[in-house]
Amino acid sequence: MSDTITTNFINGEFKPSAAGGVLDVFSPSTGAVCNRVTVSTAEDVAEAVAAAEAAFPAWSTATVKRRAAIMFKFHELLDAAQDELTEIIITENGKNRAEAIASIAKGNETVEWACSLPQLVQGRTLEVSRGITCHDVREPIGIVASICPFNFPVMVPMWTVPIALAAGNCVILKPSEKVPGAAAVLARLLAQAGVPKGVFQVVNGTVDVVNALCDHPAIAAVTFVGSSRVAEIVSKRCRANNKRVLALGGAKNHLVSLPDCDVTMAAHDIVASFSGCCGQRCMAASVLLLVGEQPDLIAKIVDKAATLLPGTEPGQVGPIIDPAAKARVISYIERSVANGATVLLDGRAWADKAPGNWIGPTVLVHKSKDDDAMKDEIFGPVLSVYVVGGWEEAIAIENSNPYGNAASIYTSSGGNAEWFTARFRAGMIGVNIGIPVPREPFSFGGLYPSLSKYGDLDITGEGALDLFTRRRKVTTKWGKPTGPGTPGATATSTAAAAAAASTDKASFVGRM
Repeated sequence: MSDTITTNFINGEFKPSAAGGVLDVFSPSTGAVCNRVTVSTAEDVAEAVAAAEAAFPAWSTATVKRRAAIMFKFHELLDAAQDELTEIIITENGKNRAEAIASIAKGNETVEWACSLPQLVQGRTLEVSRGITCHDVREPIGIVASICPFNFPVMVPMWTVPIALAAGNCVILKPSEKVPGAAAVLARLLAQAGVPKGVFQVVNGTVDVVNALCDHPAIAAVTFVGSSRVAEIVSKRCRANNKRVLALGGAKNHLVSLPDCDVTMAAHDIVASFSGCCGQRCMAASVLLLVGEQPDLIAKIVDKAATLLPGTEPGQVGPIIDPAAKARVISYIERSVANGATVLLDGRAWADKAPGNWIGPTVLVHKSKDDDAMKDEIFGPVLSVYVVGGWEEAIAIENSNPYGNAASIYTSSGGNAEWFTARFRAGMIGVNIGIPVPREPFSFGGLYPSLSKYGDLDITGEGALDLFTRRRKVTTKWGKPTGPGTPGATATSTAAAAAAASTDKASFVGRM
C-alpha cells in the first residue's frame, strides 16, 4: 500500500478534495498500489475556476514576451526533471524507459513551439481603402480545461498547456486518475518557472470532474483526448453549453504494403508501430493490408516481433494499463481465432506472467475483413493482417472504417505513394512511416467528421493557437491632420505649441 497521495493543485497550493475522497493507483507492471489520488467534485472545480477568474486579468494582459519567457524557464525545468518524470511514467503507466523519456522530450517540443508565440501572434495590418486601415489582434479566450488520458501522462498535457498559457489563458488540467503523479510535477515546475497562482491548476478525479468542467459557464474551451465514446459525450455536452471543444477519440490505423516496398525497413517500422507503448496509442498500426501475398515481409515482421521481451527497459514491451484492458485485448484475439484467423505470433503466452498486466505482440492473419479485430480499436499490441486483391480494395477497406486518424503506405515508388495519399481517409498520413505524427507548426489531429475527432480545429501547432485565441478586428479612419507644423496651421497655434513643448522639457529636466 502506498503512503503517498497525489492531491489537487488549486490557487498555487497542493490540497485534497473538499469531499476527501481517495482512489488507489495501481502499477500495471506489478499490480500493486503505487500511489493514491484525490477524488474531486464540482465544488473543487468551482474553486479552481474562481481562482482562474481572479488570475486571468493580470495574466492575459501581460505581454506575450513575458509569458513566453516563463515558458522558456519551464522548458529548462522540464528537461531537468526528466529522471523524476520518467520513473513516475514507468511506475504508473508501464512504458519502457526509452518510451517514457521520448514522450517527455516530445512534450517539450511543444513547449519550444509555445516559446515562439511572440513571433506567431502578431496581427495583420492592411490599408483597405484610402485613409482607412484594418488590423486584427489575437486575444486569449479565457479559461481552458484540458482532460487527458492515461497513455501519455506528460506528452498529451503538453499538447495544450504551454500553448494555451503562452497565449494568455488560464488552464485547468484534469489528468487520468490512473496516472496522476506526473501532473503534480508539472504543476510544481510551472509554478517554479513563474506561472502565477490560479493560472495553472490541476483537479483530479473521475466523471464528476469531467462533467463539471464541461458545464461550468466560466470555462471557455475544453480539450479532451480519450475514447471515441467519451469524446462524443464531451463534445455534445460542451457544445450544448456554447463552449469551444476539441475532443479526440480513438483510431483504427491502416497500413498498406505494396510488393515493391523495402521489406527490411517496412518490417522494422511496422513492428515498432504496433508493439510500441504496448499498442496503447492512437497512432499505433492496427491493420496491415497486403496487396498480394508478401511472405518475406510477414516472416520478417513475425521474426522481429518474436524477439521482443516483456519489461520496462529500453527495447522491451511494457504492460497493459489494467486487468480489464488486458482481458479486452485477449478477447479480440480469441474471437478472431474462433472466426478462422491464423495466429502467426501469439502474445497470450505472456498473459500468465505474474504479477502485472502483460500481453505480448500478436500477429493475426484474417480470412474475413469483417472480423471485430479488423474494425474495432483494440488498444493493444495486436496487428491484423489481411490480403487484398488490389489497390482499390485496399482503399475501400481503409475508407470504410469510421475512424479517420492515420494511414500509411509502404512502397518504393513516389507515384504509388501519391496515389494512396490522395485517397486515404485520414487526417495524418505516412509514406514508409508507421507513426506519422506531425511536428510543429503542423498540428496533430484526425479527420473531421469521424470517430477520431469531434471538433473543428486541431491540437498542437497552429491549430491549437487558433483554438485558444480569438481575433478582434479594428478598422480605423482619421481626418486630415491639423496639429502644429501641418499645412494651414496658424502662427498663434504654432507659438502655443512651442511654448508648451518648452514647459514640458523644463518639467522633464526638473524630474531627472
